Amino acid sequence: MEKFFDYFDERYRESVLNSPASEDGPVITISRLTGCDAREVASNIVEKLNSQFGITKWKWVDKDIIYSIAKELNIDTQRIENYYEGIKLSNLSEMIMAFSGGFVSDLRVKKAIKDVVLSICKEGYVVLVGRGGVSIARDIKDALHIKLVAPFYWRTENVMRKKNMDLPTAEKYVIETDEKRNDLIQTFLDKKTKNTDSLFDVTINRISFNIPETAELVVSMYEKKVVKQMSERKKIKSVF
Repeated sequence: MEKFFDYFDERYRESVLNSPASEDGPVITISRLTGCDAREVASNIVEKLNSQFGITKWKWVDKDIIYSIAKELNIDTQRIENYYEGIKLSNLSEMIMAFSGGFVSDLRVKKAIKDVVLSICKEGYVVLVGRGGVSIARDIKDALHIKLVAPFYWRTENVMRKKNMDLPTAEKYVIETDEKRNDLIQTFLDKKTKNTDSLFDVTINRISFNIPETAELVVSMYEKKVVKQMSERKKIKSVF
């Protein structure tokens, strides 16, 4: 957790954000429909990458970002959760929003989210789950953008099992969470798009592959895209 607080040391953050684009990454972003076990997949990917390449650099990130952003803005972590959940300032009372005696706008929260996510992605060796990562990290060349999908009924049953929900509650949760996650991706795009499919390098149907198999597929695609282009750049540099 403390590692992510480093991104909000002003000098450290500026050095990361202003680093040359050629030094960005590598990063893998995972977007997902609700109930696709993205965290478990991310954990498996990190384990496989570190083992396969004989390193310990790779990590995966999800909710840790919330605590870093809250620290930066000196507000309660719930304020950041609210933004991610699509609860805007206009929907909450001023008393609730005036954390630490101060008012924090949605625009400032958005900028903080973008800064910390981009800093983490630029420094590299990270598997980022959600958090609008596919939009924020879209300009990083050494990146692989994955989307996990599955049929609605399969995801609903998975949510029922993992969260101990009944069917109506799980269906409502899946529908609403899917909508919020799509909205978050749109929020960090320069231009809104009706179809976000083109943002991803590949989409994987979780009904066809279990968690370890999904992780293996992602690692294989990472090698084919990111490792390959990183190697080609090194060859070009060595020539000159």
